[in-house]
Amino acid sequence: MRNTLLILCLNAFYMLQAGDVPSYQESFDKFMVKRSKAPAKYSPKEQEVMKQAVMSLDNSLPNAGIQVGEKAPNFSLKNAFGKEVNLEDELKKGPVVLVFYRGAWCPFCNMHLGALSESLSEFKKYDAQLIAITPQKADKSAEQIKKDSYPFEVLSDLDNSVMKAYNLYFQLSSEILDIYMKKGLDIEAYNGKDHTALPIPGTFVIDTKGVVRAMQAEANYKVRMEPKDIIDALMKISKEK
Repeated sequence: MRNTLLILCLNAFYMLQAGDVPSYQESFDKFMVKRSKAPAKYSPKEQEVMKQAVMSLDNSLPNAGIQVGEKAPNFSLKNAFGKEVNLEDELKKGPVVLVFYRGAWCPFCNMHLGALSESLSEFKKYDAQLIAITPQKADKSAEQIKKDSYPFEVLSDLDNSVMKAYNLYFQLSSEILDIYMKKGLDIEAYNGKDHTALPIPGTFVIDTKGVVRAMQAEANYKVRMEPKDIIDALMKISKEK
């Protein structure tokens, strides 16, 4: 009985502690409840096409992303306002939480970035900064930064080279592009003419030596790395100093 009570108390304690950190999953659950009450955005046939596309991508890239223990490829990309940002230079300041997202049009990306943005004060306790990479054009990123008040760097990977280096690159099929277009989403309006590639959403916690210490990359774009898991990785890095 005492052991059961102790376990319940510990679980409650950890839940309380976790509650102090923003949760992507909580935002996702609320979003899905709200969506379930609205008219379906996609027809059953369209949903099946999208489901099959995710499964196909998962099969073609079963181990997406640079894995834990591997060296993170260096890069230099321009941010939303034309300033060049180099990963090796940023790592001299401290660990980097590197996030690849699809674009401002993706609600799941926005929920994830929102949770990460709210967690920045926790990241900074470990001298870590957040850097986001997207295939969308700089003007679209600038609009997003202004709208959502993002206090972190948003970089544009216009030639897809960084997405490829991090093993996240894939090309949207014509079927998916047609579905998106029918719903009023023009990917080329965000990424540029004939640019319809996206990254598998991925998050990487990179230490100052440039080594990936924690990561998550899922073909299922609704699944994202939680801020709590990022903080746990940063804590481990800090303890090794």
